[in-house]
Amino acid sequence: MAFTLPDATAVLERTPRTLRAMLEGLPQGWIDAVEAPGGWSPFVVVGHLIHGERTDWIPRARIVLEQGRARAFTPYDRFAQFEASRGKSLSDLLDEFAALRAENLSTLAGWRLTEEQLRLEGRHPDFGLVTLRQLLATWVAHDLGHIAQVARAMAKQYREEVGPWRAYLPVMDR
Repeated sequence: MAFTLPDATAVLERTPRTLRAMLEGLPQGWIDAVEAPGGWSPFVVVGHLIHGERTDWIPRARIVLEQGRARAFTPYDRFAQFEASRGKSLSDLLDEFAALRAENLSTLAGWRLTEEQLRLEGRHPDFGLVTLRQLLATWVAHDLGHIAQVARAMAKQYREEVGPWRAYLPVMDR
């Protein structure tokens, strides 16, 4: 599927609602579920998505639009959520994520990006030159990957409880 901004924003605007529908009001065991020792729980994933809203997608897009290749992106701290989420409830995090995402999508829409702008390049600290189109496509894929991660972590809580059906549930052993 080729990237289009309307298709991308259709997914991006749904992520906060999807996570709220999956997680809000669940017992703590579901919120703290991990796929394996050291894995990220749904709570940690939502905190990570918040950090991305603050420091990654729109800030990096702004660098591409305003400075292009002249300035490399600030390296992303993939673990900042552990400190930033401390003492907050999942409900707080879901509210914060929804508000930040709405603000970022409003910014994105306000730019009225052209095909020419989507081809503009920025400099990633690890990957080198990347386009704005690639950055925005990655935002969508990143959301979907973390939604899948949340679902896997939750499903695996019943890995043993499903008995022989496990043979038909690849999510249990991925």
